[in-house]
Amino acid sequence: MSVADVKKSAQERMVKSLETLRADLAKVRTGRAHTGILDHVTVDYYGSPTAISQVANLTLVDARTIGVQPFEKKMAGAIEKAIRDADLGLNPASQGDMIRVPTPPLTEERRKEMVKLVKGEGEDAKIAVRNIRRDANEGLKKLVKDKAISEDDERRGTDDIQKLTDKFIVDIDKMLAEKEKEVLTV
Repeated sequence: MSVADVKKSAQERMVKSLETLRADLAKVRTGRAHTGILDHVTVDYYGSPTAISQVANLTLVDARTIGVQPFEKKMAGAIEKAIRDADLGLNPASQGDMIRVPTPPLTEERRKEMVKLVKGEGEDAKIAVRNIRRDANEGLKKLVKDKAISEDDERRGTDDIQKLTDKFIVDIDKMLAEKEKEVLTV
């Protein structure tokens, strides 16, 4: 293992942390409807938990309503129950073979709670990135101890990993600022 391998591994793990944060922020509801809200809702499909997108067609009916069109009519009740039980604050209503999921407008208090949630997700991502930095630095120290690299190489590697960490922290802050603005926009 070399300094380059340690840096590459750290960067890949940091990218994954950023992607996880992006996915977590997509789940945070804003005032507008989007089908991503239902991405993590699963429905019991012949005994196995299946994502709603696998058993129904998700569309936006209007700015505040998601349309869920089950592929099989008998799945409508199970899908409706799964959305209601998902604890997203949504109340689906059947209209024939179409399920309409209106997203209620957010109150000012709820928006502030959402911002706190977003900041918490961001802090978790920053912690993950810092842990990756710590692991990479420990890897470099181990390479020095095993006499695979010099102390100068370790110092340069540590500096590079710190620059990488700083870059990802800035990226996380940008994502949080965008989501915060989106949540607070009425």
